[in-house]
Amino acid sequence: MNFQLDLLSPEKAIELYKAMLKPRLIETKMLTLLRQGKISKWFSGIGQEAIAVGVTQVLNQDEYILPMHRNLGVFTERKIPLYRLFEQWQGKANGFTKGRDRSFHFGTQEFKIIGMISHLGPQLGVADGIALAHKLREKNKITAVFTGEGGTSEGDFHEALNVASVWSLPVLFCVENNGYGLSTPTEEQFKCEHIADRGQAYGMEAHIIDGNNIVEVYTKLNEIATSMRENQRPVLIEFKTFRRRGHEEASGTKYVPDDLMAYWKSKDPIDNYEEALIKANLLTPKQKQEFSTKIIKEITEHLDIAFKAPAISSSVEDELADVYKSFSLEPSPKSEVTTHIRFVDAIRNSLQQSMQKFDNLVIMGQDVAEYGGVFKITEGFVEQFGKERVRNTPICESAIVSAAMGLSINGMKAVVEMQFADFVSSGFNPIVNYLAKVHYRWNQHADVVVRMPCGAGVGAGPFHSQTNEAWFTKTPGLKVVYPAFPEDAKALLAASIEDPNPVLFFEHKALYRSVRGDVSENYTTLPLGKANHLKEGHQISIISFGAAVHWVLESLEELDHVEADVLDLRTLAPLDEEAIINSVKKTGKLLIVQEDTSFGGVASDISALISDQCFEYLDGPIKIVSSLPTPVPFAQALETQFLGKSRLNKSIEDLVNY
Repeated sequence: MNFQLDLLSPEKAIELYKAMLKPRLIETKMLTLLRQGKISKWFSGIGQEAIAVGVTQVLNQDEYILPMHRNLGVFTERKIPLYRLFEQWQGKANGFTKGRDRSFHFGTQEFKIIGMISHLGPQLGVADGIALAHKLREKNKITAVFTGEGGTSEGDFHEALNVASVWSLPVLFCVENNGYGLSTPTEEQFKCEHIADRGQAYGMEAHIIDGNNIVEVYTKLNEIATSMRENQRPVLIEFKTFRRRGHEEASGTKYVPDDLMAYWKSKDPIDNYEEALIKANLLTPKQKQEFSTKIIKEITEHLDIAFKAPAISSSVEDELADVYKSFSLEPSPKSEVTTHIRFVDAIRNSLQQSMQKFDNLVIMGQDVAEYGGVFKITEGFVEQFGKERVRNTPICESAIVSAAMGLSINGMKAVVEMQFADFVSSGFNPIVNYLAKVHYRWNQHADVVVRMPCGAGVGAGPFHSQTNEAWFTKTPGLKVVYPAFPEDAKALLAASIEDPNPVLFFEHKALYRSVRGDVSENYTTLPLGKANHLKEGHQISIISFGAAVHWVLESLEELDHVEADVLDLRTLAPLDEEAIINSVKKTGKLLIVQEDTSFGGVASDISALISDQCFEYLDGPIKIVSSLPTPVPFAQALETQFLGKSRLNKSIEDLVNY
């Protein structure tokens, strides 16, 4: 291997050697501990040390880096105390996840490292969001993110690179092409000769670097990183390297031909660099031994600390408390001055006032800028707040949700508009696997609101009419809000934006221009998780949310002899269980009305709650009115038949008379 040592000072040449040697010696020890059963799993980066070390060394300490599970050199170069890493790998208290996640699945704001999740792709979009936050604050910083060649087959890779290119974000996309995705060789993963060739498709600068040559990695990246800070843009780097051990140790490497393994062993980044340093009289065998002895001593001392640390313990209360970031809403009560406006105007007004209140708030979504969104809610916002804060996005829900997570990591707030709630399926993974779990895993909040225009009754067919709240009420860590009235919509949206936890905010399209109400003109909030008691009655409890609340009120006008106790839930997660239970205890009968189909929906969970908590108070069966178990049909007659509204009056009468 050709090491251009003249490009480095003698001090830097030795520094890079020691920086690679440290993760190698740690890994050697970890493999021993794995065989002894003292750690549970290991993902080896042996042979790839030059990449992690080189990338980290060209970044400033306050620049974020998003590594993967073979990038131990990132963590050692950011000077994380080894005992903390060791305790992380043993699931102990001084790790970074309180025993809730393993190996390198963690982040740390202290060291500006944002760890991966097993679904790989979202971290690329997260890097976009971090870089966007820097750009909006006019900070000349870059963000580096890692993936493997296997991860480049995921849609998130395409989406993240496309967004970074369109927005000129200073992200260094680092692809470690190490030959195999678990056991699948590269020729079965992609057909282009080089992954770097893909850069041209995104209008993006791309480079191929020998990932086993630390001098090439460091010098070329240093030049590129310096240039990116001055001329902000994304750059794609393909590192040619090889994975010499299993995907994880249990996998083995029997699928790798012996001659291929031997070839890459001969290209070991540390052995070859060490030989070059010795030949150049920059390193002596004695120094080599001294460096190794010092590192091994540090490893031994820190392992001793980790082994002596007690096993982690927790209580049910502690575990539940960490699902969400704690948050106390400062009350912003409604004023006496009101205006009679539509539901859609209340949403618009709330967004507008929140943008004025929080200068770190960014709105993102398809067509939300000059066009104002398909429902015209953000029309005129570009003139008021500028295109930097009101951003049109490519059609890439996953990358934009991930970018919103990155904005939150870097101290900003984000509102993401799903053009229609149905389209959230294309961004499902980062919502349920990243945003929802991130605070519980490593104490990082996700200050993100996803707006969800939803619902049937407008003849929009199967792909624009779903009310899919149950996809998210199932997932711990998400908050789900679903207002029925303009005043609630305004106040709850403002509260959702204030809340540092991820919120799915459902807005029924059929209510946008059909429902009006008196709405406070001032900025106002309501606490999440509190139902609204709409009507007092003793015959029957009716619990509903969203557009179905209006079905209930219309039915009760027709059935004026029925005295119903009516609750509008407003928030589905967290659920106001106390209000529900109190109502059922008072009436002894419960009807739950939702637009969604019944099986697996919110109504099923409420039914289970009441069966458990109020069984002895019930004077009749728990009844549910919901839509038919079919996709949402298009034709008006079919849609009317589909919706539960047509069956509501009879259901109320039947339960009252039971």
